[in-house]
Amino acid sequence: MGTREKLLGFLEENKGVYFSGAELAEKFSVSRTAVWKAVNSLRSQGYEIDAVQNRGYCLSEKTDILSAQGIQKYLQPVCKELDLHVLPLAQSTNTLVREKADAGAPEGCVILANAQTQGRGRLGRAFYSPEDTGIYMSLLLRPRRFSPSQCVKLTTMAAVAACEAIEQTSPGQARIKWVNDIYMEEKKVSGILTEASLGLENGLLDYVALGIGINAYPPREGFPPDLRRIAGTVFRERQNDGKNRLAAEFLNFFMHYYTVREMGDYVEKYRRRSLVIGREIEVLSPNGQRNARALDVDGECRLLVQYEDGVRDALSSGEIRVRLSGQKGERL
Repeated sequence: MGTREKLLGFLEENKGVYFSGAELAEKFSVSRTAVWKAVNSLRSQGYEIDAVQNRGYCLSEKTDILSAQGIQKYLQPVCKELDLHVLPLAQSTNTLVREKADAGAPEGCVILANAQTQGRGRLGRAFYSPEDTGIYMSLLLRPRRFSPSQCVKLTTMAAVAACEAIEQTSPGQARIKWVNDIYMEEKKVSGILTEASLGLENGLLDYVALGIGINAYPPREGFPPDLRRIAGTVFRERQNDGKNRLAAEFLNFFMHYYTVREMGDYVEKYRRRSLVIGREIEVLSPNGQRNARALDVDGECRLLVQYEDGVRDALSSGEIRVRLSGQKGERL
C-alpha cells in the first residue's frame, strides 16, 4: 500500500481533524514532500483536503467519494475477509468479478466502480450507471453445495440486505419487487444481477458473481427519458459519506445472512418487504403473458401465484409486472 492509500485511510478515519505535515510524515515514515504529493494526488481525484498554516491537513466531512478506505471504516467483523477494489470506471463490475473467479480468485473479492460503461441488468437489459451518482458493486461468492435453483436465495438475501442498508442510511422505506428490484415510493432505486458458473462434474455452483447497482443520487442531467417514470434515488441530495456508508451497510447485512445462514430470518424479512404479495400481477414468460394474483413467497423464496383459471404455481425465476397504485394502466 502506497503513501497515498495509507494517507487516505487515515484521513477517512479522522474526517474533520487537522494533522500537520510533520505528524503525517512521521506516522507513515516518509518525507513531508511525500505527504504533500499524496495530498495533491488525492485532491486531483476530487477529495476536498483543507490545508491551513500551523494546523495542517484535514479531509472535509462533506467528502462523498466512493473508496475502499471510506467503506472499510464502516465494515463489521463479518466482512473481515472481503477484499475491496474501487475503480473510477469499469465496463461492468460483474464481468470483472467473473474474470477474477475464472482466474481462481477466492471468495470475498469485491469490485466497485464509480461508473460503468456497459452495466447489465437481468434478461440482457442495460443498467444505467452514470458517474458519481450510484454504487455499482459485484461480490464473488463460492457457496458450498449450492444447486442452480438455489441462486434465488442469494438474490433474495441481497434484496433484504439492500433494503436494510437503505433504511439504515436514509429516512425512506424500501420494498422488494420479486425477485431482484428495490423500490422506494414506487420508483426503482436498485437492481440485483446474480450470474453463476457451474462445475462440470457435479452440476453444483462453482461460483456466483452477485452484482448490485444502487441509485444514490439523481444524475446531474437527470435520468434518460425512458427511465424518468420508473427510476428513483435513495437520497434526494448529497450526504456526508453517503455512498461509502450505503455500500458498507449492504455488505454488513448481506454477509451476515450469507455467513450465518439464518434462512427463516431473511425469508420472513423478504416476505414482509414484498410489494407484490396480494396484488394483481402479470407473469411474463417465453410463452406469453398471464394475469395472476401474487399469494405469498415460500421458504425457498419462490413466488406463489394463482392464475385467472385457478391454477397455482411456484415461480423460482422469471419476470412479473405490477400495476402502480392509483395509476390506471401503469406498470412497474
